[in-house]
Amino acid sequence: MSTPQGPSLRELAVQALSSVPRGYDLLAPKFDHTPFRTPDSVLDATADALRPFGPFARGLDVCCGTGAGLRVLGALCRERVLGADFSHGMLVRAKQAHPEAGLVRADARALPFTGAFDLAVSFGATGHFLPAERPALFTAVRRALRRGGLFAFPIGAPPPIASGRYWAMLGFDLAMRVRNAVWRPPFVMYYSTWPLRAVRDDLEAAGFGVTTVPLTALGRRPDGSPRCRLVLARSM
Repeated sequence: MSTPQGPSLRELAVQALSSVPRGYDLLAPKFDHTPFRTPDSVLDATADALRPFGPFARGLDVCCGTGAGLRVLGALCRERVLGADFSHGMLVRAKQAHPEAGLVRADARALPFTGAFDLAVSFGATGHFLPAERPALFTAVRRALRRGGLFAFPIGAPPPIASGRYWAMLGFDLAMRVRNAVWRPPFVMYYSTWPLRAVRDDLEAAGFGVTTVPLTALGRRPDGSPRCRLVLARSM
């Protein structure tokens, strides 16, 4: 699950039995030594795909965690970049890694910005939002962007039903549903609640024009389709 510097199974269990913000406060010191951190390959592929749409002025990393996405914004934005997250512990780590960035503790569904950014990105956070929460999230991001601003995030292709990865993701989601049915506070983290078609519909309802580009550097599936796409939502 992680490197020797990462969390123990006991620490992961304590995190999973906490609320989402508290869980990430606990995990923050060792988060970058877990497989939950967005891989550099995804960050680099995203930066390469976004570069032709720039240059950008100000950038926002939505649910920035320890700040992996701030590196992408730093390479693309000419002015200051800012990260927003609801975990104090994650923001502390992000500040250590990116002292030049601005950081704000905020719920992504109620971002305290209006027309402030040209580019917003988000990495690895989609599973923390239930489908019913997507409209509030997308509305908040659109409000934070200037007219014509871009919201970008990678979204993986669903694994084939015959693959071990499909059944592992399904098993994890079922385990989380059982955990949340019998334990409070809930810990929202699911792998299969953001299908691309539904995400596109919710983005368009929130006032975005939506396209996607394949992140071909991340490989293709056996049928030739990309393993991952970058969603590009333009504020209308």
